[in-house]
Amino acid sequence: MTFNPATLRYNDQGLIPAVAQDATSGEVLMMAWMNAESVTRTLLTGNVTYWSRSRQAFWVKGESSGHVQKLVDFRVDCDRDCILVTVDQTGPACHTNRRSCFYTAVRDGAEVELMSPQE
Repeated sequence: MTFNPATLRYNDQGLIPAVAQDATSGEVLMMAWMNAESVTRTLLTGNVTYWSRSRQAFWVKGESSGHVQKLVDFRVDCDRDCILVTVDQTGPACHTNRRSCFYTAVRDGAEVELMSPQE
């Protein structure tokens, strides 16, 4: 069966959440948004491409920073309203220069920073 990005369930802005996970470690790296065209570009090029809501433009992860995400696997959840991309991540995934965007935990009612920015 051929995949058609139009079969995904996008929100009213035409976007779908995409979670990026390290293909080797399983670590959740980040969450960003895709539209149908960024889904298509990701699958065609193997370079994970998101839609930047603030810039209203396509955003190829690592294009300016060098922190590239190469697509390993593309998965659709059971409701077809969320995507999981497993990736080979070069460098930090987070714009704060941390390996993961999920570097803050809440433990016993307090925020705990789990990792520092990479040098």
